[in-house]
Amino acid sequence: MIQVGEKIPAVDVTVASAEGHKKINTVDLFGGKKVVLFALPGAFTPTCSAAHLPGYVVHADDLKAKGVDMIACLSVNDAFVMQAWGQAQNAENLTMIADGGGALTKALGLVLETGDFGGTRSQRYAMVLEDGVVKLLNVEAPNSFEVSKAEVVLSAL
Repeated sequence: MIQVGEKIPAVDVTVASAEGHKKINTVDLFGGKKVVLFALPGAFTPTCSAAHLPGYVVHADDLKAKGVDMIACLSVNDAFVMQAWGQAQNAENLTMIADGGGALTKALGLVLETGDFGGTRSQRYAMVLEDGVVKLLNVEAPNSFEVSKAEVVLSAL
């Protein structure tokens, strides 16, 4: 698993927005920026839709006031799902990242295998990156939602 002080792996992901989908390497996406990256098991799932993503939508201005350039939400879902979920959640101030095949999630060592329920997913976590280097990494225990909340990340900045 990636650790604080390490550089995020160079992997292609897809950014989904109202303008469409754009494939981009994480080096280019996160380079030169202070980023809050949070990941969750799946778009349109109960905790992810009711609490995790909405917390970042509500606190986006507060995070940006602390010097955050980008708030990014990642899930092992396809770009169409991430685009629709972002629109449904009024997440226009967030960068929605589709890690469709799980390449970044696997490279980070943060895979959650759910078997027939959903297959390969991401563990729930939040990290702060500065120029692609991990400065904070909060990975949730199984079936927990405590340390990756927007409020926790905000208080750590």
